[in-house]
Amino acid sequence: MSSEPPPAPSAAAAEELAAGLSAATLSKKQQKKDARKAEKAEKATQRQQQQQPADAEDPFAANYGDVPVEEIQSKAISGRSWSQIGDLDDSAAGRSVLIRGAAQAIRPVSKKMAFVVLRQSMSTVQCVLVASADAGVSTQMVRFATAFSKESIVDVEGVVSLPKEPLKATTQQVEIQVRKIYCINRAIPTLPINLEDAARSEADFEKAELAGEKLVRVGQDTRLNYRAIDLRTPSNQAVFRIQCQVENKFREFLLSKDFVGIHTPKLISGSSEGGAAVFKLLYNGQPACLAQSPQLYKQMAICGGFERVFEVGPVFRAENSNTHRHLCEFVGLDAEMEIKEHYFEYLDKTLKLPYEEGVQMLKEAGTEIEPMGDLNTEAEKKLGRLVREKYNTDFFILYRYPLAVRPFYTMPCYDNPAYTNSFDVFIRGEEIISGAQRIHTPELLAKRATECGIDVSTISAYIESFSYGAPPHGGFGVGLERVVMLFCALNNIRKTSMFPRDPQRLVP
Repeated sequence: MSSEPPPAPSAAAAEELAAGLSAATLSKKQQKKDARKAEKAEKATQRQQQQQPADAEDPFAANYGDVPVEEIQSKAISGRSWSQIGDLDDSAAGRSVLIRGAAQAIRPVSKKMAFVVLRQSMSTVQCVLVASADAGVSTQMVRFATAFSKESIVDVEGVVSLPKEPLKATTQQVEIQVRKIYCINRAIPTLPINLEDAARSEADFEKAELAGEKLVRVGQDTRLNYRAIDLRTPSNQAVFRIQCQVENKFREFLLSKDFVGIHTPKLISGSSEGGAAVFKLLYNGQPACLAQSPQLYKQMAICGGFERVFEVGPVFRAENSNTHRHLCEFVGLDAEMEIKEHYFEYLDKTLKLPYEEGVQMLKEAGTEIEPMGDLNTEAEKKLGRLVREKYNTDFFILYRYPLAVRPFYTMPCYDNPAYTNSFDVFIRGEEIISGAQRIHTPELLAKRATECGIDVSTISAYIESFSYGAPPHGGFGVGLERVVMLFCALNNIRKTSMFPRDPQRLVP
């Protein structure tokens, strides 16, 4: 027997040996896991191979599918008649309809049946898919519908039917038996915020807490970051429809009183009121700013012979106010009119408090207020509570404000020049309207501007307009968002601004 050692294995043989040893040392658990994965992948491949010919042979394939963009590009009118989801009721039973909406909920029941809830604005309807050759609905069509991502835009053709039991999850108490269904635009699979979470009310959270459940709460900043989704909730749909009607009623009422609607410039030279809190910019190399209000131009319109004017438009304020009721841009409802003898009218049943009485009420309640100073937010809220306790009303007028806290163009009182012919209107302790008689003589106007530290040369065109002959006049301004906030008892003005602008927010 030779005493020489056996020859060393080749490199290839060594690698093969190492691989074998490695495989031998794998745990049985890992091997089983890998085998399951391989088996699952194989079954998925088989299913895909089986489905492809089935889909191709689906006799009802034309009744469903994703609509390509080129088919939706505006090019011709098809003549089809579309129905509004909100109009579907018992009277539509048995009628074929064509609707479009967002897929709010998708609920598969089996391979042959599924429910899709479509939403259009504030209205929802349940669409039912049941695989049936008579209905032209295949199992592939049911599968197609259950694969929608929530909020995808969908067209449905079908027959309206009456359900056996009342529907709790939709606004419309009818169903649509689907005959055709097409996806117009698919939403991304995972939305930044869940609409169901965003739509919950405080009552929902309270109920869940009592039941020991924890629901997801969508914060205000998150809502505003994804406002296009947040606006789809029923509450937001309602808020902005209310806002629309408040603005509409403002226009309707003033038009019925012979007011003329005007539009004043928002890009102006210097500061419209001489204040420092403006948004400054350059306009063709000239210093300019965004208007803090249409006030001066409303008055110039009165000087121009328009006896009564109003405007609905944007107002800009650059104050660094991060409160629940301030915005850097809001919608102003402004009015101005000639007056003959007195600067405002009110209903006898409306509570009207002199400013001095309001200050006295606060003092008696333990709040120290400078007699000739302005009321801050907390003082206004407290006065609102005191007024409610004493007079049983949430709505009141506070008038004759001190001269020192009103704009320079406000007319002083005839009997005491330390006060003014001015007023504020309050709801629930928060100011919604500010108004006054205005100074209509150029001499007094220039004097007051100077006393307020305003360089008269920066508003010379405004003051000169009163030297051509100007009638006595007065007016007011209303913040639309604040009115709606208080009317709806909401806790933040950002809820009534579609895309709010505050010191911290410039997008979306």
